Amino acid sequence: MCAPVLGGSILKRAQDKGLARLEAVDLRAWATGRHRTTDDAPYGGGPGMVMKVEPIDRALAELRTPESRVILLSPQGKPFCHAEAASLARSAHLILVCGHYEGVDQRVADHLVDGEISIGDYVLTSGVLPALVVADAVVRLVPGVLGDERSAAEDSFVDGRLDHPHYTRPESYRGWSVPEVLLSGNHQAIAAWRATQALEATHHRRPDLRAAG
Repeated sequence: MCAPVLGGSILKRAQDKGLARLEAVDLRAWATGRHRTTDDAPYGGGPGMVMKVEPIDRALAELRTPESRVILLSPQGKPFCHAEAASLARSAHLILVCGHYEGVDQRVADHLVDGEISIGDYVLTSGVLPALVVADAVVRLVPGVLGDERSAAEDSFVDGRLDHPHYTRPESYRGWSVPEVLLSGNHQAIAAWRATQALEATHHRRPDLRAAG
């Protein structure tokens, strides 16, 4: 699941430039027994299987460095946002622990990680997809990764508002025209229009962003 994402687009370019190193590791390498089992039935009964604490502990003991920040992807984690991505981008080494099945032994969250992150109020089959989302959001904020640093600085959510609308050629398509101000060459007017559009979009679509700010 990880290889196509980690080996493509911005993430690939970041690694080619030597600005990031991304690696997916198989937890079974630290499991024991003939079947390399990483999960077991939950104490107290109930459906599903729970990720075992021992393989995760052994993996972290080997992978963790003094600079590591260890994050568990979990529905119980705090909501992932731009500010958190920016904070993680300043870390020298990140380890993202992916849960699976019914969940992860609570002792992992209590004793082995530095925090928990959720990418939304829904449940996925595993933490692999959330980890890839976090990796993508974080790596693009590492200085030098994007071709133009303004791309990240002007993104939605950077300053508590959505981005302004974007247009490109053709100037008119099916009678839908590009706003005249963008064709004017007046950079001050363009900047003012974009700021106004961003505020209006935020007000109508995500008023919670302004309230949170």
